[in-house]
Amino acid sequence: MPILILIATVLLPPLGVAAKHGLGGTALLNLVLTLLGYIPGLIHGLSVNYAK
Repeated sequence: MPILILIATVLLPPLGVAAKHGLGGTALLNLVLTLLGYIPGLIHGLSVNYAK
């Protein structure tokens, strides 16, 4: 399951964030960042899902 979330985060960052954290503020923020540019959304998605 963690590998699927990683793949989803890389391909479509809001999907990966929503899969791990649900449809809340974090997913909405990631959606906005992804709409502004793929790279900001990707960085946010990876940091939210995998930084400790």
